[in-house]
Amino acid sequence: METEKGMAIEKSGAYETVPEVFERTVAENYSRVALRTKALGIWHDITWAQYHDRAKKVGCALLSFGFEKGECACIIGDNCVEWVMADLGIQCVGGVSVGVYATNAWPQVEYVINHCDARFLFVENEEQLDKWLMFKDKAPLLKKVIVFDPKGLRSFKDPMVMTFDELLEKGAAAEQEHPSAFDGRKQNVTPDDLAVLIYTSGTTGPPKGAMLTHKNVTWMAGAVEGTVKIQKHDNVLSFLPLCHIFERLFTVFIHIKFAYIVNFVEKPDTVMQNMKEVSPTIGYAVPRIWEKYYSSIMIKMADATWLKRLAFGLAMKAGKNRAHLIMQEKPVGLFQNAAYFLAWFLVFRKLKERLGFENIRVAISGAAPISKEVLHFFQSIGMNLIEGYGQTEGTGVTTLSPENGARPGTVGRALNGVKVKIAEDGEILIQSPGVFKGYYKSEAATAAGMTEGWLCTGDVGEMDADGFLKITDRKKDIIVTAGGKNITPQYIENKLKASIYINDAVVIGDRRKYLTCLIMIDEDNVVKFAQDHKIQFSTYKDLTGDEQIIALIGGEVQKVNESLSRVENIRKFTLIPKRLYEEDGEVTPTMKIKRKKVHEAYSDLIEAMY
Repeated sequence: METEKGMAIEKSGAYETVPEVFERTVAENYSRVALRTKALGIWHDITWAQYHDRAKKVGCALLSFGFEKGECACIIGDNCVEWVMADLGIQCVGGVSVGVYATNAWPQVEYVINHCDARFLFVENEEQLDKWLMFKDKAPLLKKVIVFDPKGLRSFKDPMVMTFDELLEKGAAAEQEHPSAFDGRKQNVTPDDLAVLIYTSGTTGPPKGAMLTHKNVTWMAGAVEGTVKIQKHDNVLSFLPLCHIFERLFTVFIHIKFAYIVNFVEKPDTVMQNMKEVSPTIGYAVPRIWEKYYSSIMIKMADATWLKRLAFGLAMKAGKNRAHLIMQEKPVGLFQNAAYFLAWFLVFRKLKERLGFENIRVAISGAAPISKEVLHFFQSIGMNLIEGYGQTEGTGVTTLSPENGARPGTVGRALNGVKVKIAEDGEILIQSPGVFKGYYKSEAATAAGMTEGWLCTGDVGEMDADGFLKITDRKKDIIVTAGGKNITPQYIENKLKASIYINDAVVIGDRRKYLTCLIMIDEDNVVKFAQDHKIQFSTYKDLTGDEQIIALIGGEVQKVNESLSRVENIRKFTLIPKRLYEEDGEVTPTMKIKRKKVHEAYSDLIEAMY
């Protein structure tokens, strides 16, 4: 089956470059606020004029150091205004911007820098600079290392290292000396030139650099707006890793096209506090974040007075009834609307204010599957949470639910200009102006990821009569049991993750007689259960080994088994006795479990279940 929704793909000459889009938006919004950042407890505004000025100085400084068109510069650090100024400065002078995850260990940073032949490295602080010092002599192509926050480096001296402020001063001097250099290089950038390299975190093997062109990223910015309306007065909160395409789209590419305000969190662990301060109008996050909010609400309600619990229960009943009708595209009756309005006024209004969700017009979940229960919960409290689907190789978004048309179990319809078809083996294939140029320095991997002009997503799915796409699993993850039955583990795992006590699950059973599962507990809710039932424990391992906790999870597994066919039943499970960390290579930066790594690390637990 194939869909070609609005397949009016523009001719090559109609595509734009990042500097073209940026310059136009700056000219139209010169004195308006573009970015907001918090320092010493106070939010500070940065106008589009200031944003452009600093990005231009970055570009001019790089040119003065001999930065050539098509060369790469890397950026590593948490989300901040300097990150995006460097990003746009690099792209405006024809360079290729390469983000590196702030959580990466130094060998991973070394790999990316040397693989892309980076000439410049922007680092956030002393912690990130220390990573470069570990391989300083093994990255000979680097010309300069620029530090955003020099705190703790006052006595540090190295001829290769300079601060971001010093780079801006260098850029100002270079601009005076060669006033036409920046514009000359900028005008030399074409839509087919590389804009960014995004190294996929991947669940197997070393990361691959996906080559995205100016055409890819500027086209995608407009395509997303075709499904979800984006306006100048919108506000977003930037907190997901900027080197991931999901955050990069909203903080950089869609932002420079539609001129809303981007607010940067102070630190990764102040997201919830900053969310309340900013109250964004558009929300977006990976499922783990939405699940964390859901879990937090459930914990607080469990501790509330009986009257509050009663009010919340009645409000949720009214909210669920209304949400169910809306998501089934059925009319909402007068009684259901009246009941929901009362629930909103008495319960949901205050709840959303405390979370910072009161102004959210639409919220998007992406980068991994979200459970139906969590999606339904947010729709029930009156927050319009919808789901999208895509991959880095397609510039982030392939399908997206209509702004007021979430359909649980699906990831929406194809964006305008995107072709989606289902191959004979069930794999989802796509074509669009957002499809990448290939993997950097890997023609073999590029060829393997394409078939007859279609991008092979590696996902298996199906499409309904209305063009809504349903993802059933990763092609490589499909389990074939010893009895020859095909099982899609993601379907079962999503059901398990709907439990407030289960954070993640890995179903096992390929070539085995029956299915088993490794389960990662939801620590907050399980600890709350342990406290309520006076279960004594001192470590995480003690908690996961307690018989009452195992019985608790066993009950949750049994509930899921009752909704599955016999061959899909989980016969045995084991609780993973430690937290999973990105630093240990067990999860990706977007908190997706790396199956291969988990299989290897816990092979003894898996074999014990058989």
